[in-house]
Amino acid sequence: MSILSPAEQRAIDHVDQQAMLAQVERWAAINSGSRNLAGLTQMADELATAFAALPGSVSLVEPAEVTAVSPSGEVQPLAHGRHLLVEVRPEAPLRLLLTGHMDTVFPADHSFQRLKWLDANTLNGPGVADMKGGIAVMLAALRAVEAAGAGDAFGYDVLINSDEEVGSLSSSALIEARAAGKAAALTYEPSALPDGTLAGARPGSGNFSITVRGKSAHAGRNPEDGRNALVAAADLAVRLKAAMRPGLSVNPAKIDGGSGNNVVPDLAVLRVNLRPKTPQDETEARILLHDLTWAIAVDHDVTVDMHGSFARPPKPIDPKAAKLFALVEQAGADLGLAIGHRDTGGVCDGNNIAACGVPVVDTMGVRGGSIHSDAEYLLVDSLAERARLSALSILRIIGQGGV
Repeated sequence: MSILSPAEQRAIDHVDQQAMLAQVERWAAINSGSRNLAGLTQMADELATAFAALPGSVSLVEPAEVTAVSPSGEVQPLAHGRHLLVEVRPEAPLRLLLTGHMDTVFPADHSFQRLKWLDANTLNGPGVADMKGGIAVMLAALRAVEAAGAGDAFGYDVLINSDEEVGSLSSSALIEARAAGKAAALTYEPSALPDGTLAGARPGSGNFSITVRGKSAHAGRNPEDGRNALVAAADLAVRLKAAMRPGLSVNPAKIDGGSGNNVVPDLAVLRVNLRPKTPQDETEARILLHDLTWAIAVDHDVTVDMHGSFARPPKPIDPKAAKLFALVEQAGADLGLAIGHRDTGGVCDGNNIAACGVPVVDTMGVRGGSIHSDAEYLLVDSLAERARLSALSILRIIGQGGV
């Protein structure tokens, strides 16, 4: 471990793991599934109180309007929770963005609602790693930086959205606005591996609902007069999957629709996810969607409407991002931590931030694993470890005037 500056040592010494653990236990006891608006309201209020400890303004921002396609093919509004925004020294010449999400993948009626200790260092519970533990790390790191005397030349925004797990559709414009002009960004998703490895490059992601409308008819008397929307949607799913290649993952996930066995179905909605590796792959995926939906409409004599977008752009590691990764990894080494990074297939708000031209490390949260399952766990000793890593990284970004 290298010798830390007095300010860096003050920040490291300020981290209180027991206080962080108490926050995680309290927050994880609140169900804040992405569609649980009451739970998200409770969680947002908790976070607003906690982040009021920072020397800035705290507000709750209304979500942007979002629509979704129902199983009946209707485009309908989709409600979202409010997003937490903290602004500290907005006029400072050097500013960072720190982001997280308060929502989890576990709805209010999910069986996974309670915390359980697996051993003295392993806490099992909904959202403990992804990412209520990460939010605790973020807050502790910022409090440590403030305690070290960051100075008036440094400021930051904190954005904790309510919809990351469902694509950040109601917060993407807010992310873009807050990323503008920032020197760098840190996002508090859990580490890519339990050993603390960071996520490097990420693919993009697009979610689409493709509505196919055909014509009903009697399946026995005059099936030739019908236009089977279910078959057309299935054909589209098969063609999309067949187009999968290196650089583009395609997952047809669900078809809503169908009718009685004696009726030719006139409606089906195909849900599909595409993950392009590079911006060029995304462009080709857009062309693929256009060409295949047009071909299905012609071949099956049906009407096809597409709803959705590539809400997560691909996130390559550009030179500025490489410098930020090197800074964080060196900070880790100076704390006695062996930290590297690797490419991953997942996506997060780091994709959106990187698309704004801002270098970002998006797995600054806790070590743990089995996220998005009832085996999700947090390694408790990583709370203080990762808070110290963030605090030291932030101080060094300040010290060198950016990345």
